Formats: sequence, C-alpha cells, structure tokens
Amino acid sequence: MRRIYQAALIAGVALCAGHAAAQAPVAVVEDVTGTPAGVEFMDYVSAGKVIRLGPKDELILGYMKSCWRETITGGTVTVGEEQSTVADGRVRREKVGCDSKMQLSQQTASKSGAMVFRAPPKPAPGSNTPQVTLYGLSPVVEIKGGGTLVIERLDQPGERHEVKIGGQQLLRGSFYDFAKSDKALEAGGLYRASVGVQQIVFKVDPFARPGQAPVVGRLLRFPAS
Repeated sequence: MRRIYQAALIAGVALCAGHAAAQAPVAVVEDVTGTPAGVEFMDYVSAGKVIRLGPKDELILGYMKSCWRETITGGTVTVGEEQSTVADGRVRREKVGCDSKMQLSQQTASKSGAMVFRAPPKPAPGSNTPQVTLYGLSPVVEIKGGGTLVIERLDQPGERHEVKIGGQQLLRGSFYDFAKSDKALEAGGLYRASVGVQQIVFKVDPFARPGQAPVVGRLLRFPAS
C-alpha cells in the first residue's frame, strides 16, 4: 500500500510540474482596445490561450522569446510559443529589440493562477555583469505594491534615479513606466536597479528607442528572491 501511495504521489508531482511548465507565459499584452473577455493590459499569456476579439477590438502582443510584436484586429487569436495564429482577423507583425533571457523564473500570481517564469540568475554580490539588456530608454519596472526604486549608473559616476512609488503611480497595481513620468536612461549605459534587497544589473542597448517603445523590449523584472 505504501508503494502505491508513493507512486501516486510521484506521479502527481510530475503532473503538476508538467502543467506548470506548459503554462509558462510566452507573451505580454502591451495594449488592448475594446473589451475582449479574459485579457487586460499587461497580462502575461501562455501558449494555447484563445482570445476572441470583436470586429473593432485590437490587441497588441509582445512575444518574449521570439521578439515578435503583433497588432491584431478582430478574429480569434490562439497564442503560440513564438507567434499567434489568427482566424477571421488581421495581424501585423514586426520584429523588435528584446532580451529573450527575460523569461522570468518566479511564481507570479494572476487571476488565472500561479504561473512559473524563467528569469536571469541573481548576480553575485558586487557583480557588475548585466543580466539583461533593455531596448528602450524608459524601463517598465515590475514593482508590486510600490516602494522606493533606485536606479544608479555603474559605468559612469553621477547618474542616479530614486523614485518613491505609490499605488496611484502603478499600472495594474504592479508596473511603473518611466516613459509616463518623462524619465529616461542613457543609451549604452550600465545600471543597477534595486528595491529593498532585490536588485538586478542591466544594460541599455546603444540604439535603444526613446519614449513608449515596445513594452517587451523595456520590461524589467527582478529575479526571484
């Protein structure tokens, strides 16, 4: 009886692990026009998710691995691993700069349940090796609940940004957009961002775009603690 129980327990753990892997998000919703059910701005979506758009609804998806940015109007959208399949609608794709290492690795709560992300490894103490590259000058930083965000330049002295972020400044209660506050970093710069004990070292691409560049290329998330 004990062996049967152990076998069932192992099978259950394997099934849960497989389900979590299958549910790993592949894209971020950069914008939504209209009222399609089950999807909102800055949602993470997984392969296999089906989104039904009205004739005038528009959805912008940024794929985190392939760096495809899709603008979809109308129809039925099935999210894939690297791009969507669209039936009875229109889709326009463009390649944008993004860092495929930002596939995250922390348990992220969402209205559809916890999902597993892969993330860049945490840096060694004192390390200035960049973990990710941003392709926009104004990061979108995930900082759930707010706090004091500090971004300081490492390759040149003097540049430092300290922002006390409250709930009203957060998009969807979790994201702070530097572009909406007219804040920008320097192209080619090396930076460290920190909130409390969390930190991440990143670089800004020399050809990074200003302003509200594609979210998938300027999304900054801290490694799992």
